[in-house]
Amino acid sequence: MKENNKAENSFNLKVFHRLTMTEYKLEVTTGDMNDSRTNDQIHITLFGTEGQSERTEFDNLGDFSTGTTGTYTLSTNLSLEKLLLIKVEKDPFCYLPEDEWYLSKIVVTTPEGEAILFPCYRWISRGELVELRGGRALKGFEEDHPVLIEHRKKELILKKSFYRWKIFAEGLPHINHFNNVSELPAEIRFSQSKLNEVKYLKMKTGIELKLKGLLGSAEKWESIEDMKNIFWWKKTTMSEYVSEHWKEDDFYGFQFLNGLNSKVIKRCSELPPNFPVTEEMVKPFLEEGSSLQEEVKKGNIFLSDHKKMDGIPPRAYNGEPLHVTAGLCLLYLNPENKLMPIAIQLHQQPSEQNPIFLPSDSETDWLLAKMFIRNADSMDHQAVQHLMKTHLLTEVYNVAALRSFSVIHPLYKLLFPHFHCTMSINIGARTTLLGPDGVLTISSLGCDGLTELMRRALSETTYSSLCLPEDITARGLESIPNFYYRDDGLKLWDIINSFVKAVVEYYYPSDSEVRKDNELQEWISEIFTHGFLGNKASGFPESFHTVEEVIKFITMVIFTVTVQHAAVNNGQFDYYSWVPNISLLLHEPPPTTKGQSSMETILEALPNVGDTVHFAALFCLLSETYSDMVPMGSYPDERFQEPAPNQMIKEFQAELSNLSEAISTRNMQLEIPYSYMDPTQIENSIAI
Repeated sequence: MKENNKAENSFNLKVFHRLTMTEYKLEVTTGDMNDSRTNDQIHITLFGTEGQSERTEFDNLGDFSTGTTGTYTLSTNLSLEKLLLIKVEKDPFCYLPEDEWYLSKIVVTTPEGEAILFPCYRWISRGELVELRGGRALKGFEEDHPVLIEHRKKELILKKSFYRWKIFAEGLPHINHFNNVSELPAEIRFSQSKLNEVKYLKMKTGIELKLKGLLGSAEKWESIEDMKNIFWWKKTTMSEYVSEHWKEDDFYGFQFLNGLNSKVIKRCSELPPNFPVTEEMVKPFLEEGSSLQEEVKKGNIFLSDHKKMDGIPPRAYNGEPLHVTAGLCLLYLNPENKLMPIAIQLHQQPSEQNPIFLPSDSETDWLLAKMFIRNADSMDHQAVQHLMKTHLLTEVYNVAALRSFSVIHPLYKLLFPHFHCTMSINIGARTTLLGPDGVLTISSLGCDGLTELMRRALSETTYSSLCLPEDITARGLESIPNFYYRDDGLKLWDIINSFVKAVVEYYYPSDSEVRKDNELQEWISEIFTHGFLGNKASGFPESFHTVEEVIKFITMVIFTVTVQHAAVNNGQFDYYSWVPNISLLLHEPPPTTKGQSSMETILEALPNVGDTVHFAALFCLLSETYSDMVPMGSYPDERFQEPAPNQMIKEFQAELSNLSEAISTRNMQLEIPYSYMDPTQIENSIAI
């Protein structure tokens, strides 16, 4: 009888205990990339305003497999009330080989039925403890619980100690302090799939070039036509077009607008005093009956001037200095709406040894003059417009964000997808481009010269020059026809701006919210200090005072890391693989007199076989589309809890899709399609 009573009492206690327990439903999602699963035990602890749960072990019977979501129940004696944090631990006492686990997110459904998102999106190592914040995005001054205030404070201290600044070179934007990609957290490194694809592409190009005897060859090209056979397998419609049309003046002019460097040309309201082009020189190339002054007044004369290169010592080759021309090129928009080069001066100061070359000169004189202008343009493109103004400045925006923003901050959630892998590619680029064997070190200026060029360019860079609408207006290019970089870029600027405006105004309903957000103010202060080196004349903000200022700056950042990078990167193989069209390296000195050149002179000026294929192989890698490419506007990581920003993302994506269709329709009508700003071809971050 007593035994029956004992059993009944035990049963009743268990029932009572079960009835008084509070249950939380957890949905745990493992990432879908390779090797993201784990066999280790996972422990989770919930923290709420009324206490914490027990450290609960989740038995792992294959639950944490790649791309899966497991559902679990965690019970507590009492309700924790408002959930604050989740502590996730990966079993440190397993004797199997380490298997890092990629935890995407945990969604907790409370006893009251509220589903709370706790984003993670990072790799967790054995023995590591990770604390996750959940719920709606919060600015620092909105925190209202001592536990969260203290947690946020510790988080930012830790991030500042982990992400530190380092000087890359005097006068250039500062960089992250890591020396090797392996030192970065795994979630901001290249995916294994990309590493494998890059490795395969390098091997494939290397084998072909070696079999052909081109790799490392110091021989000169015997003919221009021989350059068409560098690759059997790698050709594009555009690279083929370039090889056929590179000599043509209208295609040469086209590239100032829609090639890789559309940032130099500007409308010419008056000729520079150091470029003494006369009426008699160019009259044959203007509309019949018109004059140079009339065409200037009509707004049909344009100028490309590389004066910031003047005086930079070139690198030495075989003990002798190479030659770099800080040239000027005058262009004319003719009645057929074609932009034509009509006069070229290869150095800044006019002299008898610095003649002005004209289309009426011999074919090879005119070709050489155009090639030297394009050589200067290529170094400006690669070092200034590509490396410094997209890669290096984006690294500044990225490092400052990692140091300044808590992961729960709304602007961190907005910006982080646009910084994915930027530090990883930049650390590698400092070796592959500027290291001892880097391709830019064999350019005409070499590493030291390009560093000086970037230093000069940064000192002259203004905030407005990075904001496309202002830049187009400042250069007088609002109405020049067939300027697809401008047309597509302005549409994308407006689409980005509308999206950013919606998100920022949702979280910052007034200017006072901006002024009292210490994390936001620290972000822009670090950018001003470490990116623009405290240069007040640049016009870059040191602090934010209004919502409008924040919207404009974030629009510029997202435009830079997506659209502008695509414009200067994606067509590199198209234009650079045909070296006569544009070359980072020219061997021969520029002509000082007319009538002395020949096609042999041009072949002597071009890089040798080994250097040519070195350039081509790099641009093949940089222009490739890899399988892990995330198109612009994609936000695969679920970071926002609130429905409103998620709806804004959907509307942003719809606008981008509509523009993509419009660009595709337009391109079908063009002899030379311009697709570098098609949103489907633009990566969401600088990842190559």
